[in-house]
Amino acid sequence: MQIAEIRTIAKAQGLSTARRSKKDLVQSIQSAEGNFSCYATAASGVCDQKDCLWRDDCFFDAAKLGE
Repeated sequence: MQIAEIRTIAKAQGLSTARRSKKDLVQSIQSAEGNFSCYATAASGVCDQKDCLWRDDCFFDAAKLGE
């Protein structure tokens, strides 16, 4: 998902988007929705959140960020 789309979702939830990374924004959205704020932490490729909107990007960014 592109950062512009993520900012739109964050703004719709009343979250600040200024100078925040994709990882930080997605984790804030996850928390605001009452979910685990785990975006980009599945470096091992293991995640039990099968219906997560961020799942594909999460694995990619976790591998890229080395977390």
